[in-house]
Amino acid sequence: MNKWLNSVLKSPKLRSGLAFIITAAVLLEIIATGQYLYTHSVLEKELEHRAETELTLKAIIIKGTLNKTRQMLRDYSWNIIDAIGDPDSVASELSLLVKNNPEVLSTGMAFVPNYYPSKGYWYEPFSKLEDGKLTCRQLGSASHNYTQMEFYNLAVKMGEPCWTDPYVDIASFNQEDTLITTHSMPIYDPSGKMAGVFAIDLSLDWLSDTLNARHAYPSSFDLLLTEGGKLVCKPRASHVNATDVELVHQLINDSTVARRKSHSGRSTIVDFRSVHDGEKGYIFYANMRGKPHWQLAAVCYEKEAYGSLKRLRNLLMLSMLVAMGLLGLIILRFARSERRLRAAAVEQERIGGELRIARELQMSMLPVKYPAFPERTDIDVHGLLMPAREVGGDLYDFFIRDEKLFFCIGDVSGKGVPSALVMSIAHALFFSTSSHESNPALIMRTLNETASRNNDRNMFVTFFIGVLDLPTGRLRYCNAGHDAPMIIGKQISMLPVEPNLPLGIIDDFMYEGQETILEPNTSLFLYTDGLTEAMDENHEQYRLQRANDALQIYCEKEDYSLEQMLATVRDDVDVFVDGAEQSDDLTLLAIRYTPKGETLVSQESITLKNDLSQVPVLNNFVMSFLSRMKVDTTLGGQIKLAVEEAVVNVIDYAYPVGTQGEITVDAATDGTFLKFVITDMGKPFDPTEGGRVDTTLPAEERPIGGLGIFLVRELMDSINYERIDGKNILTLKKSINHK
Repeated sequence: MNKWLNSVLKSPKLRSGLAFIITAAVLLEIIATGQYLYTHSVLEKELEHRAETELTLKAIIIKGTLNKTRQMLRDYSWNIIDAIGDPDSVASELSLLVKNNPEVLSTGMAFVPNYYPSKGYWYEPFSKLEDGKLTCRQLGSASHNYTQMEFYNLAVKMGEPCWTDPYVDIASFNQEDTLITTHSMPIYDPSGKMAGVFAIDLSLDWLSDTLNARHAYPSSFDLLLTEGGKLVCKPRASHVNATDVELVHQLINDSTVARRKSHSGRSTIVDFRSVHDGEKGYIFYANMRGKPHWQLAAVCYEKEAYGSLKRLRNLLMLSMLVAMGLLGLIILRFARSERRLRAAAVEQERIGGELRIARELQMSMLPVKYPAFPERTDIDVHGLLMPAREVGGDLYDFFIRDEKLFFCIGDVSGKGVPSALVMSIAHALFFSTSSHESNPALIMRTLNETASRNNDRNMFVTFFIGVLDLPTGRLRYCNAGHDAPMIIGKQISMLPVEPNLPLGIIDDFMYEGQETILEPNTSLFLYTDGLTEAMDENHEQYRLQRANDALQIYCEKEDYSLEQMLATVRDDVDVFVDGAEQSDDLTLLAIRYTPKGETLVSQESITLKNDLSQVPVLNNFVMSFLSRMKVDTTLGGQIKLAVEEAVVNVIDYAYPVGTQGEITVDAATDGTFLKFVITDMGKPFDPTEGGRVDTTLPAEERPIGGLGIFLVRELMDSINYERIDGKNILTLKKSINHK
């Protein structure tokens, strides 16, 4: 070793090589540290987003249940007012309320003392439904002085509907584990005199299931607290450590604890250490909007949020040490001249292994599973990619979002690793952009802006993007210098395309989209120039006409697989080239559209004005339809809420302020799915293309596709938007089970 070290110190080239390795190691460490810090900040924002999304979803569910009770209180208050003149009629109305609304735990009317002298000083008729049996009794007495209770005092003091903090009412329910909250409001008789307080009791047993579902991470848990910090609901003991729950409760209520706002400003964050194992954790909490001002808290642990990043960091450090050791070994072998060839062979083998891994990674990015969508009968997709080298510059992709098939095919100029890197970037950009954008021309412009930025190597990409609306067959597409796809139906034809410029040439080029209707039982055949320019040993090209001839057997054929179709073309190319080495990648993509007609067993329609006062009319229509379809109450409530949110979205945005318009809602079912089609002739807008939900904004300032559409996506199975003949058409579908 000393001999080798002396030889290194005596050789200027070896000293330069050693200095280069040390410098590279330092630079790699700096880069790795920078990447680690950047990735950590990205994951920190992702952690906040997940936690706040969980808080938002839980708040929506809780507020939905509370709002239903609030509306019920307002609706039945008119019946109570009408019955004020007869105390027995008031008791009857309370009984009807409980009997007709099983979600209500109990209800009562606490009259002003001595309001009915014949009923005594204290008079509080009370009704509840327990084990299917209706119980009615008079609770008011000196020992049950309701005028001293929170529900009565709050309503009298505020003069409007109000919520109480959750409590246990043993006197009324004789159960120590029944946590309830009461929604109450003052009732005035026709003369304007206050008659008493009307109240509905709601059991909070359902909160446990709500808070214990859909956590951001496996060890996460949620808490619900009152505005004053009293713990209302906590996770099951089997899910978390009880000491951590108590610690979180204390920290939220401790004003001296350090806390900070999240990046979005929607929640407050408190750091803590688990009492159980010392693991660092984060508390995200925020007040629910509106009344009651309860607090929701989501707790996440660092080991789950950043565990993968730390493991990756350790792996990179180990890899760098291994790499540095390998370089040291190479220098050692370089110093020993007799092993130079062996060192070169080892290096060549390493490069070959990396290229093989790169090929595997590239192929793993493609959706190669066949059939691609086995659960669907209206669409079939299959792709095939054969790189001419270890890695190539061709790509294709497809996926379904909002009942639309998004697909693309592209070819990067050049070959090898540079093309593969550009391909990976284009592939990732297509997926990320089309995840929230449905216009292929806008997607293409986004890809072009990125491809043109810092394009010093003057590389370009031919690209084709298509968006197929599955319910209607409407195909919107945009072409960027790519070969026109073939349409295979009763005969083979070419899809008319505007050539446009390839991606990466002019950063502000305005790509124009096109559209057509894809007929049922029709296939699209897309390809790269590796098909038409495949050459045999005499440098003759395969050309498109030969592919046309090979595909003729599928014209008017009713039953065939796309895998078989692509295999037919691939085999024909193999026969043509006869083993000649190819210089270009070959990529094929086939899409077959086979929609099935719907058989509707019931269909109804209603036309509304673009006015929020029409919402009760809409709700009556929806609930009446769902009742006739025998949809259970829980599912029906979800569907009603989703349709209401969608229609309110149209009322808010479809027509300019001060403009009158109409909204048509068609309700239909085929016995398996419920379908609601919402149609208006307002300005074009796609509510499914909204960005992230920002619940900190007031409702009137939320952008299209905000919280309302977020809720619709959560409640319905599918949501689809189309602009057809000057109309906005939004379709919501939900699976149902008839008993």
